[in-house]
Formats: sequence, structure tokens, C-alpha cells
Amino acid sequence: MSLFDPEHPGEPRRVSLVKLSGELARAVAGVGRVSVEGEVVNPKPRPSGRIYFTLKDRAAQIEVSVPGNRARRARVVHGERVCVTGTVGYFTDRGRVSFTAEEVVPVGAGAIAALLQEVRGRLRADGLLDRPRRVLPVLPAVVGVVCGADAAVRADIESVVEDRFPGYPVHFREVNVSGAGAAEAIAGGLRALLADPDVEVVILARGGGDAAQLLPFSDEELCRAVCAARVPVVTAIGHERDRPLCDEVADLRCATPSLAANAVIPSRRELEDRLRILVGRAGELAAAEAGASAARLTAADPLNVLAEGSRTATARLERAGGHLRLLEPSRRVAESIRLLERIDRQSAVAHRVARARGQLGDRRHTLDALDPARVLGRGYAVVRDRRGAVVRDAGAVATGDGLTVELARGHIGVEVREQLPSGSGDAVGADA
Repeated sequence: MSLFDPEHPGEPRRVSLVKLSGELARAVAGVGRVSVEGEVVNPKPRPSGRIYFTLKDRAAQIEVSVPGNRARRARVVHGERVCVTGTVGYFTDRGRVSFTAEEVVPVGAGAIAALLQEVRGRLRADGLLDRPRRVLPVLPAVVGVVCGADAAVRADIESVVEDRFPGYPVHFREVNVSGAGAAEAIAGGLRALLADPDVEVVILARGGGDAAQLLPFSDEELCRAVCAARVPVVTAIGHERDRPLCDEVADLRCATPSLAANAVIPSRRELEDRLRILVGRAGELAAAEAGASAARLTAADPLNVLAEGSRTATARLERAGGHLRLLEPSRRVAESIRLLERIDRQSAVAHRVARARGQLGDRRHTLDALDPARVLGRGYAVVRDRRGAVVRDAGAVATGDGLTVELARGHIGVEVREQLPSGSGDAVGADA
């Protein structure tokens, strides 16, 4: 831009004030988005939430305006050195150049520590530091990873995936993880992954850095987004000495991206071994249950009950015979001979045998009474559903259900037509 007329060198170009202001505004806008360091002087917060202050250096200064919706990402303390990121504009109505800030971050260890302490205090006051942590899923459907474009971090995670479970689904979101706008970029990557319903755990990863470089991971809005996430969030910033605040609110904090991947990605070998053990245990339990069921069925078989009664009677007869043998006369004991003479051996044996036969007869009568065939022969029937289960309650069937009725001789198939109330004295209506 030139204020001189090219057709008349040395003569000023005549323009209106509006045109001049417009040319100045366009020239200033050409500076673009910049980051500038300086000292905060005389900050003035407004009721609207906007903050005004002067950014001053040794030989220069500029007016800075922080919009109300950006105030959360601006630490403005008088006398503190900061780095302001934003755009420069020329306001024609006031004839002034102003710097509109997107974020204001402290510069220097002391200022950074003070900022972290303030944010930590607000998070603690809201109960976010002490909240219950979410448990990592054993077999997440998809693992989400927010990381920078640094190939090393992604390569570390991919190598762990290849070792533990080749081909496991992992979705990467590569964003700016340091410098101006990094905090918003990281939060945006987290939101994008959480929008995918298949993602069941997210890793925030970075390959280390100093306190200033890690400052985006201490952003208050990012920390709150981690706490509000619908799935567990694992941090792996890769630095032990300078721990950002997102480590303090994450569900799990790991020292490196590789350790985070090991904690999240399941081991295929371990899963297969565990599955084999569980299948083996299930087989053992099934076999034991089958054996117990078979034993109960055998015990309930009428023939086995009858055989057991016969064995009991035989044993009693054998014991009676043993008693008889004990009563045989002894030629060497005269007293035994005298006692045997007073005992009617035949009547004693007959009495024991008769009692044993009576007990055996009682058991036969009991078995006959419990014989299902005899119950059916008296006019009763067994009703079963399509699966073969015995129907004991009319409420267990519905109109239209097919049933099988077992009679004393043969079976018939029926269909339920209606259900009568309990106690009516009528059976469930059915068509054969």
C-alpha cells in the first residue's frame, strides 16, 4: 500500500478517511494468527466476562482483548509473563489496533505452577479429583487413541497391539498436542472418539515434554471432559517429573504410551488359555451333574427298589440262619445242651422267616402303590408340553399350545382351547 500517487511522484494520494481505515484494517489483518510473549499490565475484567489488559515488552506494547467465551483459557495476572495467541485487528470506529486473544498461558515455572494449583483447586472443589474411577473393560470392542502426528507414539502402540493381539481394532485421532490451540484440539479428538458407539476405552498419549509443552493436558475444560466421558480414559503423557492435571482425573495413569497399550489391549494368548480352563471346568461340572442325575434316576427305578427290598430280606434270612447256627448244641457245654432243650428251634426260625416275608410283602405293596402305570390305570394322565416337560399349572400353557397326554395305554395329542380358573373343577379345555 502506498499513500503516494504513482502518476504524480512525490504527490500524496488523496483518499477518504473511510478508505484509509479500510486499507489499514486489511493491512493489519494480513499479520494473521500469531503468538506473542510479554508482561501483563493492568488487567480489567468486565461484567460481560471479557478481559482487557496491556501486553508490554521492553520497548513495545499492545492492547489485548479476551472474549468472554475464551476467558477460561486465559490466565491474566498483573506482572506475570504470558504467551498470548490470537489475531490482530484494526477497529475503524475507534482508530485503534487491538490484539484479540484466543488463549493466554503463563510462561515460566512459577507461573505455570500457580496456574496448575488454581485449576486443581477448582477441580477438587467439584469433587472430580476424588471421583470413583471407571473399570477398564476386559475385551473392549474398539480402543480409541488421541495422539500427535509424532510417528513414534503411534508406532509404540501399534507394536504392542501386534504383540498382544494382532489386528485388534484401534482408532487413532492425530491432533496438535502442544502449543497454541492444542488443548482444544485434544478435547476435540476426545469428543470425536466418544461419538463412536463402538469405542469403549480411550487413551490420551504423548511422547513426553517439559512443563510448558505439557500445559495443554492440564487444561481445565479437557480435564472436565475426561471426567464426563462415557467410557474409561487412560492417560499416557510419557513424563514422570512433570505430571499434567489430566493424569489426576484419568481412570488410569500410565507412564508411557506402551504401558497404556499393554493395560488396555487384551492378550490373545491369555484369553485363549483362560477360555480353555473355563471350558474344562464346565465339562467337569456337567459330567458331575449328569452322574448325580443318573444316580437319582436309578434310585427312583421301582425295579431297583424291589431288588433292594429282596436283598434286605435275604440278608435278614442269612442273619436268622446265623442265629440258628449259634444255637446248635455243643457237646462240650452241658449248660448249652439244657438251654437248647427248652428252645423250639423250628418255631423260632419260622417266626423270623414269616416276619421277613411280611416286611417284603409290605415293600411290594408300597411299590405297587407307587407304580406310575397303576396310577394311570385308575384314570389319571400325565400332560407334557412340546419340550416334554410335565405341565402342573394351567397358567404355564396358552391357548393354541399343543400338548401330549400319556394314558395307561398309549398317548394322545391335544390343543389348548381355553383355560378355566383354578378351583372351578373343570379341566383346561382342549381339542384332541
